[in-house]
Amino acid sequence: MSDQIPLNFEHRPSLSGQDFLVAACNADAVSWLDKWPEWSGQGLVIYGEKSCGKTHLANVFMAKSKALLVSQKMLIETAAHDLVEQGEAFVLEAADQLETEEPLFHFYNAIREAGKTILITALSAPVRWSITLPDLRSRLNALPAVEIGVPDDYLREAVLFKLFSDRQLAVDRSIVLYLLARIERSFEAAQDVVTKIDAESLASKRNITIPLVRTVLEDN
Repeated sequence: MSDQIPLNFEHRPSLSGQDFLVAACNADAVSWLDKWPEWSGQGLVIYGEKSCGKTHLANVFMAKSKALLVSQKMLIETAAHDLVEQGEAFVLEAADQLETEEPLFHFYNAIREAGKTILITALSAPVRWSITLPDLRSRLNALPAVEIGVPDDYLREAVLFKLFSDRQLAVDRSIVLYLLARIERSFEAAQDVVTKIDAESLASKRNITIPLVRTVLEDN
């Protein structure tokens, strides 16, 4: 890539085959995942703002542990012990958005009884959730909880370069810097804008330039 500065990040493969870039904002969470299965308890909570990389990191964990991704529908419709028999480790995303607490209470108890583990993701730490069941609240509050922070500009730049590279697109650093100043500070926003730029470049048969990028941003 022309004018690309060296961006040295550790890479972790995710379940999707994409690399997860380890940086200051997520290093604590990655360190905890590295400790699995030698966790001090039966689970871990990873929390952070929307699109900070929780799902991507959950996929890294699933690739490492072969964990079963448990949907909220599965949690509600499947008996807790039957569900626990389906895997040795589990992932439950957006746990703070559950409409009912009892299925999670029984599921977590079954995991503890079986000596298995669960990775939970949420927007905030359990201590901030509005949990009405006292036993569930105490169990979740006892879990280690680690935050993924908002990616800094150095990581965002690396992510954008990587997303273009994954599509075999060579871009000048000026394009990346232009985007950094104009898109939301999230991995989701980076993925979305690169997808749209690639599509526009193919449709218009134009190279990726700042005028083309400006057109994409103005149209969305």
